[in-house]
Amino acid sequence: MIDLRAFRKGDDVHLIWTIPTQTTEHQNLRHGGIVEVCRATSAMKNCGTPVARLPFQPVPRSATENQKAASYTDRVSSAPNSAASNFVYAVSVVNSYGRSAGLSNQVEIPAAPALAAPKNFHAELNDQGVQLSWDAVIAPEIPGLRFVYRVYRRDKTSNTDAVAGEVPLEGQPSPALLDRSFEWEKTYLYRITVVTIIAPSNGSEQQVEGDDSQSVQVFAHDVFAPAVPTGLQAVFSGPGQKPFIDLVWTPDTEPDLAGYNVYRHEQGAQPAKLNSDLVKSSAYRDNAVLPGHEYSYSVSAVDVRGNESARSEEASETVPEK
Repeated sequence: MIDLRAFRKGDDVHLIWTIPTQTTEHQNLRHGGIVEVCRATSAMKNCGTPVARLPFQPVPRSATENQKAASYTDRVSSAPNSAASNFVYAVSVVNSYGRSAGLSNQVEIPAAPALAAPKNFHAELNDQGVQLSWDAVIAPEIPGLRFVYRVYRRDKTSNTDAVAGEVPLEGQPSPALLDRSFEWEKTYLYRITVVTIIAPSNGSEQQVEGDDSQSVQVFAHDVFAPAVPTGLQAVFSGPGQKPFIDLVWTPDTEPDLAGYNVYRHEQGAQPAKLNSDLVKSSAYRDNAVLPGHEYSYSVSAVDVRGNESARSEEASETVPEK
């Protein structure tokens, strides 16, 4: 039994099938033969003129699935003005005596146009993520078809692909995509393709990917500090208590925030950090204050990789004399 599978990428249709190991009489196949690759635009009753004739040699039944697999890539021309057209493929095995068991299962592949990859694909790392941009592609106006840009991201260590995002072609004179879903301190390869999406008439949606652009490499090294904290306030504890000054500020919302540093100085002196460990909440109590002194405070944010923001605007408070 031949299990034919097919998928299309650009104008290439990749066919994969299983080399038979037995004859129709369930005898081990002892001699090689020819595999005819058949293509039509509708269901086939016979192969007609094959697009390729490929020699094969028998393999034992004990062979692995990979050893039994054969493949062929057929170059096609798309149907430029139709969303409904299909290519139909089958293969036929002809033995050394010129006999065939007939056609394999038949597989339909969309014949809708596949567009060329966008030019000038570019990636740049910033504090928001990986900013991707490229030249716009002009798509044909064909009823039943729509087109999207699809950006792939490959983890260079594990060699695994993921879809970083999709952007519609329509109404995008300067297309771009910001990828935030990567992991810092990894190296990635990005590429882009245009996907033709065929609206379903009585079945599921079909897609045809165009050719890929050249890959661009990005090392996601985080050298970007968190945002500078804002809203810092300093409040003296009030009379009749052991003197202290409470500080509060607006919390930062970065997902990789590790904590804060708190700085203090008196007039004419340089700011000094008060905390030995990072402050985890957006509040701090300074117990080391003296009556009659004025203190100025500022706060910085630190992420999990040790990048520290600039210090916030200062807030000052005076401890009254006793």
